[in-house]
Amino acid sequence: MAPKNHLRRRTQAPSISGDEQARINAITCVRCGSGESPAELLLCDNCDHGFHLFCLSPILPRVPKSSWFCPSCSSSSSPSKTPKQFPLIQTKIVDFFKIQRSSDENLGCKKRKKKLGGLVMAKKKRRLLPFNPSEDQERRLEQMASLATALTATSSVFSDDLTYCPAMAPRSANQPSLEREGMQVMSKEDIEALNACKKMMERGECPPLLVIFDSREGFTVEADRFIKDLTIITEYVGDVDYLKNREHDDGDSMMTLLSARDSSKSLVICPDKRSNIARFINGINNHSLDGKKKQNVKCVRFDVDGECRVLLIASRDIRKGERLYYDYNGYEQEYPTHHFV
Repeated sequence: MAPKNHLRRRTQAPSISGDEQARINAITCVRCGSGESPAELLLCDNCDHGFHLFCLSPILPRVPKSSWFCPSCSSSSSPSKTPKQFPLIQTKIVDFFKIQRSSDENLGCKKRKKKLGGLVMAKKKRRLLPFNPSEDQERRLEQMASLATALTATSSVFSDDLTYCPAMAPRSANQPSLEREGMQVMSKEDIEALNACKKMMERGECPPLLVIFDSREGFTVEADRFIKDLTIITEYVGDVDYLKNREHDDGDSMMTLLSARDSSKSLVICPDKRSNIARFINGINNHSLDGKKKQNVKCVRFDVDGECRVLLIASRDIRKGERLYYDYNGYEQEYPTHHFV
């Protein structure tokens, strides 16, 4: 999806002289030093330095419609890049995540009854496993506070479900039968595992994950305890909209929900206003040697009771402290991820 326009010029420039055009033509990317791929070379609105869309970290899928400032100019104009930490207060966290108050005591239980035990023992049948939350109450509060910090910093609110808003795609548009190559139907056992994850979140038993802020990658997610292969990490949620309405959207976290035979019916998930921890799990290019070593999560779309849903699932055992990455493109190969780091 390379942008059609060439270099994005300063918004205040009324016209371009011949000398100025020649100077622009000579601009190269600060990161890689190349002037190739001019359609993907972006100019900072402050310093006029050039950057390829795919050389930025994280990359930009397209040229922004509004003003854009390079990382150096952005950091110099901001007093601090470190987000303000959400208070580690149980009542505030309970309110933020709308945890069932009648079950607040679940936050303090040292041991949780194992549910769906048959699923845990059924790896040979490739069944999905519900995540295993941390047993320590204080640690779960820290995990939820880290997510609340990221959501607050990005002006988002927590949601653990797909949302359908006026002027966007209605729920009736979410039809797995429209998928161009067919969509796999989630089994009854796997639906039980997914529902178990939802119920645990409602009780305040969150996935064993921490959202951390990295100056290079921005918000990212790491495992806070061992996660077994085939474990459901989380569902990708947000506002559902038609892809045709978002073709020029500057958002960098949209996820394909439905890739319909009729492109006008294709749907995407937009987590910029309502989202959960899935928004902060980073996508990488998994078609390089480094990418294959880094990817530990896969993105899978399912027909769940007649509705398209997207899950992030552990594609191998994940050790504690390991950052989570999934293949941004999956099978679609829509975005230029060959320059991901």
